[in-house]
This record gives sequence, C-alpha cells and structure tokens, in this order.
Amino acid sequence: MSVTAAKGFTAAGIAAGIKANGNPDLALVVNTGPRRAAAGVFTSNRVKAAPVVWSQQVLADGELTAVVLNSGGANACTGPQGFQDTHATAEKVAEVLSAGGAEVGAGEVAVASTGLIGLLLPMDKLLPGVEKAAAELSEHGGEKAAIAIKTTDTVHKTAVVTAGGWTVGGMAKGAGMLAPGLATMLVVLTTDADVDSAGLDGALRGATRVTFDRVDSDGCMSTNDTVLLLASGSSGVTPEQDAFTAAVREVCDDLARQLIGDAEGASKDIRIEVVNAATEDDAVEVGRSIARNNLLKCAIHGEDPNWGRVLSAIGTTRAAFEPDRLNVAINGVWVCKNGSVGEDRDLVDMRYREVTITADLAAGDESAVIWANDLTADYVHENSAYSS
Repeated sequence: MSVTAAKGFTAAGIAAGIKANGNPDLALVVNTGPRRAAAGVFTSNRVKAAPVVWSQQVLADGELTAVVLNSGGANACTGPQGFQDTHATAEKVAEVLSAGGAEVGAGEVAVASTGLIGLLLPMDKLLPGVEKAAAELSEHGGEKAAIAIKTTDTVHKTAVVTAGGWTVGGMAKGAGMLAPGLATMLVVLTTDADVDSAGLDGALRGATRVTFDRVDSDGCMSTNDTVLLLASGSSGVTPEQDAFTAAVREVCDDLARQLIGDAEGASKDIRIEVVNAATEDDAVEVGRSIARNNLLKCAIHGEDPNWGRVLSAIGTTRAAFEPDRLNVAINGVWVCKNGSVGEDRDLVDMRYREVTITADLAAGDESAVIWANDLTADYVHENSAYSS
C-alpha cells in the first residue's frame, strides 16, 4: 500500500489534465497525525526547481501535514511565476484540507514536481485537480498516488517494511537523470512510528547516503530531487534509532533498486563494488567514475567484458592505489590481476540482466557499492524525443 501502509496517512492519485495524454498526474499524501514530524533531503544541483526551494523552506520547522506532487511538468527554471505557482498550490491544498476541519496552513504543505524543465504548469488544471484529489483521499490510496507521479517510468515503485508494531512505507518515481546528489527522483516515505523530526532527519540522511546517493544511471543530476519522510506517530511506538534507521534504509534500498531496474532504455543493471579502498570516499569516487564511463557502459551493453575501460576509469580518480596492484572481476571472473591480464575473459557470462563489476584497489579495507546501467540506443532515442 505504499505511503498508506503506515497508519495515520491517506493518499490519492488522479488525472488533473496536466499531461496531454490524460494519464494520472497529481498525487496528494496527507498525515492525519497525531504527530506531524517530517524531514527531507533535496538535490544538490545549484539550479533548483521552485518546489524544491519552497519545500526546503516549509521543512525548516520539521513539520508537514501534506505533500502534493505533480508529474507532467517540473516547474523548474520558471522564474518568479513558477514560485508563485508553487505557493498557490500549497495554499490550495491547505484550503481544501482546512475545509474538512483540519486547519492546515500553506507552510505545512510540501510541493514536488517532475517533468520537462522550463515550462509553467497549467494552474487552471492543477488547482481544480487538488480539490479532486482531496475528495478521493483514502487509507488505500497509496498505489494510485505512486502511479500519478510517473513520467518516463514504465512501472510505479513502492516498498514497505514492518517491524515491532510500526511500519515504514514509501513510493518513488525516477527513470532518467539518475545521478548522485540525490539520484533524480521524487520519493515520499511515511511511518507510523513515534519519531521526532531530528530522529527522522538522522535516519533519512543515513539511509539516502548509502542508497539513493549511490545510484548513478546516466551521470545527470536533476533540478527537482526530493525525498521526504513523514511520521504520524499513530502506532504509539518509539523504536530504537538504529532499528528505525535500518528500516528506512531497507525501504530506500528497495526503491533505489527499482529505480535502476526501470532506467530509461537500459538492458543491463550494473552493480559496481569497490573493495579494499583506503577510505569509503575513495571507494565511492572510484565507483562513480566506473559508473559514468560511457565506453564501459557501451561495452556492457554489447556483453563485452572490457576490463581495460574499468582500469581507465579508476585512473581518473584521486583515490589511493598502485596501478600494478589493481584487480578487476566481471561476474566473478578476475579478468584483471595486478594491473594486467588475469583469467580468460571468455569465461565471463554476461547474458543476464545484472552484471557485477568488482574493483579491488588493494589499498585498505573500505568498500562501497554503486549501481549503474548500460548505455543503449533506446536510451539515446528516448531522451532525444523527450521534449515532444
């Protein structure tokens, strides 16, 4: 049930007419309490969409009552009017929820948008859509909400973890512009655990650091990345922080894998594990360099275990290593040993969707995993035609 798996939440997903094809394009998630704690992480892109700027501001007090999300337009690079439209959207959500007796202010409403950059949203369709979505709010509306935030996604993405009388649920969208800081996405996570905003913030940042921030499908960072975590406290249970962080991480990891699995045009999911690094930062830097090597991504698409391109990518980093001590395995076959030819590359079986690359830096005992995809003609085609 996605964001409504946890008690104390309702959701809806409807077609407001923002998308020309008539598909669902507006989602609303409401925290009915009793607690309304929240935390969020956002894109590190210096060019931020209006909804990101707005949501960062309203989260300053660590509380949210609702999140409204639209697909069909990013409302990014739209100037003062774009920010006014975001404000108007939050005001409309507050108005319709208050009409039902909730007494909600615009400052309690986060806004998230996804779609093409540089176009103003059709507010004559979006605002009436908010009313329609509010009328359809339900404890069973999580799946419809997840469907409504899709853009080039081929499937909607949800995940749930239950432990010790409390639940963490979530929904995500994302299929292209997937790169760290965050990986491109809209994500809403909910929990009925009784956790304050500081606890939510610590759990969310700890989880995203090793999940969403380690997805690097195409090296492109969005203007709209938003990950929100809301707590209703309705279970009455306050879990240990470590247990709560672990549950949030499990949900984020599940959603991150779904993002990679649905990446635009991809035919291979690439798990890049960097081992024996001097520091975790070194491991992450090397993993990202490998993930963004277009020549290697093409080779993986062609099922060619071209380990030389892995070494070439490692060599562009600042990580500590000696070139003649590097080892590389592809799907468990150590095709490179001590910076030179290793086992027979013909032993590598690359017929299946998942490909594993292991890069051994022989410089320490730290490690990291980065997920990426191959580079395909379908990816080029989809992104060449996206604006149409």
